[in-house]
Amino acid sequence: MTDHDRNERLRSLSNVGLISYLLHLVVAVGALIPGGQWGPTLLIVALVLDFVKRDDARGTWHESHFRWRIRTVAFALLAYLLTLPLWLFILPGWLAWTAISAWFVYRIVKGMFRLNAGQPMEFPQ
Repeated sequence: MTDHDRNERLRSLSNVGLISYLLHLVVAVGALIPGGQWGPTLLIVALVLDFVKRDDARGTWHESHFRWRIRTVAFALLAYLLTLPLWLFILPGWLAWTAISAWFVYRIVKGMFRLNAGQPMEFPQ
Protein backbone atom coordinates (compact mmCIF):
# COMPACT_ATOMS: atom_id res chain seq x y z
CA MET A 1 0.00 0.00 0.00
CA THR A 2 1.46 3.37 -0.99
CA ASP A 3 1.56 6.39 1.31
CA HIS A 4 -1.12 8.03 -0.84
CA ASP A 5 -3.40 4.97 -0.47
CA ARG A 6 -2.79 4.86 3.27
CA ASN A 7 -3.54 8.58 3.66
CA GLU A 8 -6.69 8.23 1.56
CA ARG A 9 -7.82 5.28 3.69
CA LEU A 10 -7.27 7.25 6.91
CA ARG A 11 -9.08 10.29 5.51
CA SER A 12 -12.03 8.10 4.51
CA LEU A 13 -12.13 6.50 7.97
CA SER A 14 -12.04 9.97 9.57
CA ASN A 15 -15.05 10.99 7.49
CA VAL A 16 -16.96 7.83 8.41
CA GLY A 17 -16.04 8.33 12.06
CA LEU A 18 -17.24 11.93 12.06
CA ILE A 19 -20.54 11.01 10.41
CA SER A 20 -21.08 8.20 12.90
CA TYR A 21 -20.23 10.39 15.89
CA LEU A 22 -22.60 13.10 14.64
CA LEU A 23 -25.43 10.58 14.26
CA HIS A 24 -24.74 9.26 17.77
CA LEU A 25 -24.68 12.81 19.13
CA VAL A 26 -28.06 13.65 17.56
CA VAL A 27 -29.48 10.50 19.16
CA ALA A 28 -27.94 11.32 22.55
CA VAL A 29 -29.19 14.89 22.59
CA GLY A 30 -32.59 13.72 21.38
CA ALA A 31 -32.78 11.36 24.34
CA LEU A 32 -32.31 14.28 26.73
CA ILE A 33 -35.03 16.42 25.12
CA PRO A 34 -38.65 15.58 25.94
CA GLY A 35 -40.32 14.39 22.76
CA GLY A 36 -36.94 13.83 21.10
CA GLN A 37 -37.32 10.09 20.79
CA TRP A 38 -36.82 10.18 17.01
CA GLY A 39 -33.29 8.93 17.51
CA PRO A 40 -33.58 5.13 17.30
CA THR A 41 -33.63 5.20 13.50
CA LEU A 42 -30.49 7.35 13.39
CA LEU A 43 -28.85 5.10 15.97
CA ILE A 44 -29.51 2.05 13.82
CA VAL A 45 -28.03 3.87 10.81
CA ALA A 46 -24.93 4.78 12.85
CA LEU A 47 -24.51 1.22 14.14
CA VAL A 48 -24.87 -0.31 10.69
CA LEU A 49 -22.28 2.16 9.40
CA ASP A 50 -19.93 1.25 12.25
CA PHE A 51 -20.33 -2.50 11.76
CA VAL A 52 -19.95 -2.28 7.97
CA LYS A 53 -16.85 -0.08 8.04
CA ARG A 54 -15.20 -1.58 11.15
CA ASP A 55 -13.09 -4.06 9.17
CA ASP A 56 -11.70 -1.22 7.04
CA ALA A 57 -10.27 0.31 10.23
CA ARG A 58 -8.39 -2.80 11.40
CA GLY A 59 -4.77 -2.01 12.14
CA THR A 60 -5.30 1.76 12.29
CA TRP A 61 -5.93 4.13 15.18
CA HIS A 62 -9.50 4.41 13.91
CA GLU A 63 -10.18 0.85 15.01
CA SER A 64 -10.43 2.02 18.63
CA HIS A 65 -13.10 4.57 17.69
CA PHE A 66 -15.30 1.94 16.08
CA ARG A 67 -14.96 -0.18 19.21
CA TRP A 68 -15.69 2.87 21.39
CA ARG A 69 -18.92 3.75 19.56
CA ILE A 70 -20.22 0.18 19.41
CA ARG A 71 -19.45 -0.43 23.09
CA THR A 72 -21.05 2.88 24.08
CA VAL A 73 -24.32 1.87 22.42
CA ALA A 74 -24.18 -1.66 23.88
CA PHE A 75 -23.56 -0.44 27.45
CA ALA A 76 -26.24 2.26 27.16
CA LEU A 77 -28.78 -0.25 25.84
CA LEU A 78 -27.98 -2.62 28.72
CA ALA A 79 -28.31 0.22 31.25
CA TYR A 80 -31.64 1.34 29.75
CA LEU A 81 -32.97 -2.22 29.91
CA LEU A 82 -31.79 -2.75 33.50
CA THR A 83 -33.40 0.50 34.67
CA LEU A 84 -36.66 0.01 32.76
CA PRO A 85 -38.53 -1.21 35.90
CA LEU A 86 -37.77 2.13 37.60
CA TRP A 87 -40.31 3.74 35.28
CA LEU A 88 -43.02 2.13 37.43
CA PHE A 89 -42.23 4.94 39.88
CA ILE A 90 -41.77 7.56 37.10
CA LEU A 91 -39.24 9.90 38.77
CA PRO A 92 -36.57 7.24 39.41
CA GLY A 93 -36.91 6.02 35.83
CA TRP A 94 -36.62 9.52 34.44
CA LEU A 95 -33.56 10.24 36.63
CA ALA A 96 -31.86 6.98 35.64
CA TRP A 97 -32.48 7.47 31.93
CA THR A 98 -31.36 11.09 32.09
CA ALA A 99 -28.11 9.98 33.75
CA ILE A 100 -27.58 7.25 31.13
CA SER A 101 -28.24 9.71 28.33
CA ALA A 102 -25.81 12.24 29.83
CA TRP A 103 -23.16 9.50 30.05
CA PHE A 104 -23.86 8.65 26.40
CA VAL A 105 -23.38 12.30 25.39
CA TYR A 106 -20.11 12.43 27.36
CA ARG A 107 -18.75 9.32 25.61
CA ILE A 108 -19.69 10.56 22.15
CA VAL A 109 -18.24 14.05 22.70
CA LYS A 110 -15.04 12.57 24.15
CA GLY A 111 -14.71 10.32 21.10
CA MET A 112 -15.34 13.22 18.72
CA PHE A 113 -12.61 15.31 20.34
CA ARG A 114 -10.09 12.48 20.16
CA LEU A 115 -11.04 11.69 16.55
CA ASN A 116 -10.59 15.35 15.62
CA ALA A 117 -7.17 15.34 17.32
CA GLY A 118 -6.16 12.19 15.42
CA GLN A 119 -5.87 10.19 18.64
CA PRO A 120 -7.06 6.64 19.34
CA MET A 121 -9.46 5.92 22.16
CA GLU A 122 -7.86 4.51 25.30
CA PHE A 123 -9.24 1.48 27.04
CA PRO A 124 -8.27 0.22 30.52
CA GLN A 125 -5.89 -2.71 30.38
